[in-house]
Amino acid sequence: MCFHNKQKKKAEEAEKKYQAKVKDKANFLVSDHINAFTFPQTPVITNEDVTVIQNINWGLIPHWAKDQEIRKYTVNAKMETLYDKPAFKDVVQNRCIILSDGFYEWQWRDSKGKNKLKHLIEIEGSELFAFGGLYSEWYNTSTGAIEKTYTIVTTEAKGIMREVHNSKMRMPVVLTEENDQAWLGGEDFKAFTQVSPRLNAIPVIENGMLSLF
Repeated sequence: MCFHNKQKKKAEEAEKKYQAKVKDKANFLVSDHINAFTFPQTPVITNEDVTVIQNINWGLIPHWAKDQEIRKYTVNAKMETLYDKPAFKDVVQNRCIILSDGFYEWQWRDSKGKNKLKHLIEIEGSELFAFGGLYSEWYNTSTGAIEKTYTIVTTEAKGIMREVHNSKMRMPVVLTEENDQAWLGGEDFKAFTQVSPRLNAIPVIENGMLSLF
């Protein structure tokens, strides 16, 4: 799955790479650890307007939700069940890409997962890339505002991710420069099941030691 990532690139770098303007530079998130379950606003491009980089909350809230409670279950969406899950089936054409330059996974070092090793996953060169996602619009009755939220789509683990995420065997859809526009354009999800750039998995050292728990 994908619950922890990072985004260390500046707004100007994102604008140059994606030929889009950041809507709110003052709140453009730069962080070496973004936790999905804090439901942060992160840089996203939607197919509503591919020329704008928006700050959108992680954790999809479907239009029919009565409150925000559901978002803790919708930070990720399995590609295989998008058309079956009520939270996602209405927004499969609401495509977005989530800007990032890395994500974290924990490799199980024993059969029960009592000993895990944290890895940072990056594409070669630590370049900015994008996750494939879906977004929704939800009317917040408390504020009267229409809020955009997103989920990151996951697929079966491939390549190095089968070694790192060896418990769930899942990974986020990591898009290349060649296919991020195809994702935004609504191409069939099956076209992305075997797509993955060359990923590097780096064991994380914290306080001078490998990050084990």
